[in-house]
Amino acid sequence: MSRAEQMKVAVDAMGGDNAPVVEVDGAVAACREFGLAVTLVGDRSRLEAELRKHSVSGLDIDIFHASEVVGMHDSASDAVRKKRDSSVRRAFELVKDGKACAAVSAGNSGATMASGMFVLKRIAGIERPAIAQLFPTLKGQTLVLDVGGNVDCKPLHLVQFAIMGEVYARYAMGILSPKVGLLSNGEEDSKGNELTRETNAFLRKTSLNYCGYIEGRDIFAGAVDVVVCDGFVGNIVLKLSEGLADAAGKMLKREIIKSWVSKIGYLFVRGAFDRFKKIVDYAEYGGAPLLGINGVGMICHGGSNAKAIKNAIRFAHEYAKSGVSEHVSEKLSENNSVSMRNDGQPPTIAVMEI
Repeated sequence: MSRAEQMKVAVDAMGGDNAPVVEVDGAVAACREFGLAVTLVGDRSRLEAELRKHSVSGLDIDIFHASEVVGMHDSASDAVRKKRDSSVRRAFELVKDGKACAAVSAGNSGATMASGMFVLKRIAGIERPAIAQLFPTLKGQTLVLDVGGNVDCKPLHLVQFAIMGEVYARYAMGILSPKVGLLSNGEEDSKGNELTRETNAFLRKTSLNYCGYIEGRDIFAGAVDVVVCDGFVGNIVLKLSEGLADAAGKMLKREIIKSWVSKIGYLFVRGAFDRFKKIVDYAEYGGAPLLGINGVGMICHGGSNAKAIKNAIRFAHEYAKSGVSEHVSEKLSENNSVSMRNDGQPPTIAVMEI
C-alpha cells in the first residue's frame, strides 16, 4: 500500500444536515487548496453526481460505496449494531484497514463516537474517549474537553481527559509544556463540587503542568492551554460560546446601521471586523478531535458548511501525523497511579449529541 493511500482522509459524506453537497464541496476544496487525498464514503451514485459539478482533474479523490446512512435521530448503539454498512462506520473501517489516516463526519455525533470506539477500539487504559474543541482566546487557542461525549463522569475520567488534552496540545498544537486547568466555579480549592474536588486532588499528583481550578471567564483569556470538564458542562460551554459569538455579531451589525455616522465609521474598521469574524467562526476550526481511540476521528457540527468540512479534513490530516495516540499511552504509563481502574468492570457509555 502506498504512502499516499495511507494518508487519505475518509469523509462520511452522508451524515451532515446538508449532505452530501457540503461534504463533496469541502473535500474538493481540501484536495485543491492543501494538496490532500480524500475518500468520500457514501452512496456512489449521489456522490458521483455531486463530483460532476466540480473540476476534479488531477485531484486525489475517490469514492467508497456505503449503502446506509445514520440519521440524527438514530441511537448510537443501533447505528453501530444494525447499520453495518453505514457511511460513518465504513469511514472508520477504512482507517482500521490502513486505507485512510483519519475519519471525518458531520453526522450523528453519538454514532460517530460509538463507531470510532467500536471499530478502532479505545487506547489501552482509557475508559472513555472525549470530544475536544479548540476555542479562540486572547493568547491564541485553548483546548476544552469533554464538550459532549460523556454526560456523567468520575474523577478518573477527568484525569484521563487532562492527560489526553495535554498530549494533544503538546504534539498536535506544538505547545512545549501545556498548562492544564480544571473548570470550576472558583479558583480556591474549597470551591467546586465533589467531582471537581476529587479530580483536583488527583491532578495535583500527576506529572502534568496542572494549574488548578479555572473559571469560565479564564477560557477566552487564554489562562491555560487545556481546560478539563465533564461533557455536560463542556457542551453547555460550547453552545453558549457559539450562541454568544452569533448574537454579538448581530448586535454589532444592528448598532452600526442605526446612524450614518456609525456606517461611515464602519468603513474605516471593516478589516478589523472581518478578522474578528474569522477568529470566532467555528468553520475555521473545522471539527472536534475524538481523543482516546486507536486512530484519528474528527467530529464536525451537523450544520457544517463546505469551509468547515475543508478545514476538518486538513486538521484531521495534521492530527494523524502527530502520533497523539501513541503519546497518550506513554503519558498514561507515567501517571498509572491515577489512571488505572480499580473495580475491574467495563465502562458504561453515556453519549451526548453536540
